[in-house]
Amino acid sequence: MKTLTIFTPAYNRANLLPRLYESLCNQTVQDFEWLVVDDGSVDGTRALIASWIQEQKIPIRYIYQENQGMHGAHNTAYHAIQTELNTCIDSDDCMPHNAVDLILNKWNTVDKDKFAGIIGLDSFENGAIIGTIMEAEETTLEDFYLKGGTGDKKLVYRTDVIKQYPDYPIFEGENYVGLASKYILIDQDYKLAVLNEVLVIVEYQPTGSSNTMFLQYLKNPKGFMYYRTVFMLNSNSIKRRYREAIHYVSCCVILKKWNLFKACPKPGLTLLAVPFGVLLYFYILFKTRSKIH
Repeated sequence: MKTLTIFTPAYNRANLLPRLYESLCNQTVQDFEWLVVDDGSVDGTRALIASWIQEQKIPIRYIYQENQGMHGAHNTAYHAIQTELNTCIDSDDCMPHNAVDLILNKWNTVDKDKFAGIIGLDSFENGAIIGTIMEAEETTLEDFYLKGGTGDKKLVYRTDVIKQYPDYPIFEGENYVGLASKYILIDQDYKLAVLNEVLVIVEYQPTGSSNTMFLQYLKNPKGFMYYRTVFMLNSNSIKRRYREAIHYVSCCVILKKWNLFKACPKPGLTLLAVPFGVLLYFYILFKTRSKIH
C-alpha cells in the first residue's frame, strides 16, 4: 500500500485537471495514489480521468457522487482513503516535482504519534510564498494564525486522525461548509509538524469559493452557522469567538431565525454581537446586490 493519498475534489474542472495530473506524474517519489472525487461534473471529467487510468502512469482512483460541495467531497474522500497520510490538492493547483518526497521525508523524522500531520507552504506560480513563513517547529493551525501568521497553508493529515472527527454536515439545498470546522477540532488534541517547504502551487480561480464568499454566505446560511458555532465553542481566542458570534447573528437573520439564543453556544457573547451581526447582514446584501437580482 502507498503511504500518501492525494485527493482532489472536482466539479466541472476538466480544463484545469491536466496541469495537476502532469505534476503528479512528474513527482520524484511515487509513493502515493491519486483519488479524484467527482462532485457531479457534467463536463467530461469522468472520461478524462478514465483515459489517465488507462495510461497507468500513476495509481488513480475515481469516485463519482451527486453534487454536495467541497465539504461533501472531503467526507467521501476521508471514508475511502486507506493510506497513512492524506492531503487535498484542489483541481486548479499543482505540486512541485519534489513535494511528495518532502512530505514523506519530513514525516519519517517526527514522532508520528504526537502529530496529526504536517503543515507546509503554498506558493504562486512565480515562486512567491503565500503569506508568512512559519517560525515554530510545531503548531496548531489556529495558533499559527493567532500569532500573526497569514496566508493559505497546505495540510497533510494522518488518516487515522482525520477519521476520529465527525463528517462535515450536509444541509439540504446547500453545498458549503468551511473545511476549517474540522481542523479546529483536531487542533484541540494534536499539533502539526512544521515544514517550511512549498508543497503546492496555487492558482486562484475567479469562480472559486474564496472569490465568491459573500454570495456563498447567502446561499449556505446553515453551513456558515455550523462553522461559526464550532469556532465559538473551540477557539482559544475571545476576539475570534466574538467575531464568530457576529457572523452567527448574521446567519440567524438570513435564516429568519429570530430566537437567536436557542441552541446558541455562547448566549452572552451573542447578545453583545447582535448590533454588529445585523449590520453585517446588510453589508452582505450590499456586496451581493448585483448577483442576486
